[in-house]
Amino acid sequence: MTPGKAEEPDRRTDPRLDDVLAELRRREPIFHRLELGTTRADFEAQTAPDFWEVGASGRRYSRESVWVTLEERYADPGYAKHDAWETSEFQCREIAPDTYLLTYTLGQGPRLTRRLTVWQRSEGAWRILYHQGTVVADG
Repeated sequence: MTPGKAEEPDRRTDPRLDDVLAELRRREPIFHRLELGTTRADFEAQTAPDFWEVGASGRRYSRESVWVTLEERYADPGYAKHDAWETSEFQCREIAPDTYLLTYTLGQGPRLTRRLTVWQRSEGAWRILYHQGTVVADG
């Protein structure tokens, strides 16, 4: 390893999780898949009651504060367009029975972030337990 350079981790998804990975990829970035809904009821159905997140700023957000922000954003008809957003580098790990850690990279124009979502499948439905975004410094 070169001094001062971080070695990239092995980010391969176990092949037995390929179907789970495919399902979760279709749900990211969270709260921005119009086919999954844009109302408070839709967002609540996608999250556990104790859901919270850490934004790219490092601030912590409660479930309620996320819903208030999303309701304001989706009130603007132009907000729903995310054509320039690109997701890549997905990896999925099972961390407990029916509970998965999904990581990926999100490009929003010039802004690049690493994303982490903890998903749980219960009674055939997916729910988010936790989400975090981290801005990539120097691309």
